[in-house]
Amino acid sequence: MRNYISLSLVVTLVFIIGCSDGSDSTRSDRSDAVALQRLHADPDPTAGGAIVDAFDREVLLRGVNVNAFVEYWSPNDYPTTFPLERGDPELIASFGWNAVRLLVSWSLVEPSPGNYDEAYLDQIEEAVDTLAEHGIYSIIDLHQDAWGATLAAREDENCPANLAPAFGWDGAPAWATYDGNKLRCTAAEIRETSPAVRNAWVAFWDNVPGPDGTGIRTSYARMLGHIAGRFASHAAVAGYDLINEPNAFGESEQAGLAALYQESLEQIRGAEERAGGFAHLVFFEPSILWVTNNSGPPNQFEYDDNVVYAPHVYTGGFSGGPITREVFQTTRDEAVLFGGAPVFSGEWGSDPARADPDGDSYFLDHLRLQDEFHMSSTLWTWRESCGDPHKAAAYRAGQVPVVWGMFDVDCTSNVIRGERANLIDQMTRPLVRAAPGRLDTLAYEPDSGVFSASGDGASAGELVIFYPVVKHGQPTVLNSSGLGEVEEREAPGDNLYLVAQVNGSSWSIELSP
Repeated sequence: MRNYISLSLVVTLVFIIGCSDGSDSTRSDRSDAVALQRLHADPDPTAGGAIVDAFDREVLLRGVNVNAFVEYWSPNDYPTTFPLERGDPELIASFGWNAVRLLVSWSLVEPSPGNYDEAYLDQIEEAVDTLAEHGIYSIIDLHQDAWGATLAAREDENCPANLAPAFGWDGAPAWATYDGNKLRCTAAEIRETSPAVRNAWVAFWDNVPGPDGTGIRTSYARMLGHIAGRFASHAAVAGYDLINEPNAFGESEQAGLAALYQESLEQIRGAEERAGGFAHLVFFEPSILWVTNNSGPPNQFEYDDNVVYAPHVYTGGFSGGPITREVFQTTRDEAVLFGGAPVFSGEWGSDPARADPDGDSYFLDHLRLQDEFHMSSTLWTWRESCGDPHKAAAYRAGQVPVVWGMFDVDCTSNVIRGERANLIDQMTRPLVRAAPGRLDTLAYEPDSGVFSASGDGASAGELVIFYPVVKHGQPTVLNSSGLGEVEEREAPGDNLYLVAQVNGSSWSIELSP
């Protein structure tokens, strides 16, 4: 098993991979195979849409959420986030991940109406560039939870006996927050039930004028356009997640959500064109109610071919229950309503203890279904602080919180104990980074390390597969067809990229340690 703490294993042997079709392999240090290409969507209402690169190769985006740049309300004296550390991109890439959902806050992008904080966006751009150096795409996610950081209960809040004082969260700036002087109290500590939060969302959907006379929904869409203008030519930016888990309840608010998506798409495309860039992917989510109901697409809006449907497939994640195949099928069925857009689960996950030896198969089952449906995804989350408002309820109840994510943190001190080896072991797996044509099958056996993939519809191009050598050992090609010479290239964490030219319209490969 991999030593995830030291990451010190060095692969020094170079030898030939055996192939059933007689092809051999070579070893190379070249990394051009994983240079990030601009991405676009290839919608398909029958087989399901795909994310593809400039060479018309299907790309699966797999990775993790990073919240290092979010402005959260603070429930205690601990920092609300941990920074993105210097070694994090290399570590993220060593698990086989090629995507980060990079969370940003409207409150920091636009601290006053129409004024954008370029220094903050410089930080985001620096993170994008650093991640790109390690073969990682960034999905810029305009994140929010329960509207914003300013709607925590006041010190003198008089909540009825059946309600609890509300915590603050993240997202909107104070200048765009119209709470109607409503109660900042929640039922059963469900953050979305706060009357102040509800009023703020209704004002947003109604496009109430802000301090400068511009509707706050319009300001939001223009803010997205400003971001898109800055990154118009960045191939490392996969695209933009328009708004995280929008609180759109009822038909009028759903209509407001559709209007927001329409306006935002227009602003983004206009900004990209003016900057001489290209059309990036636009990820759009259903209402937050989807997480509870596992269904319910947003209303129709005018979209183009570069949109991606992005519900959060948390099925079984909060309840501790099993994962159902039906919910994955639902995501694809709902994507058909938008021309057969590709599907991306921007968040998924559960208590990390479920990956421990006495846990269950939640994470492995979820990943297996992601493979079956060729779904892109980013796990919640990379590194979570005990000062994150997600931990506030436990502190209020007199409990020591347990953070999610890839790192264990002592919430009596907010000191990081180390990496979660069991969770990392389950997350570290082979990944088809680029598949000429379209993927047909994907299968992985975590215990044995056997991995197989096939595709069709290819005219030419390189197949690129990440293989976790430090977990399973050196791979051998058991079977292959439609492929030329298989070349080994160094991958982060002493792992390998296997690269082969596709010779025909159909190809297949099976790997084993």
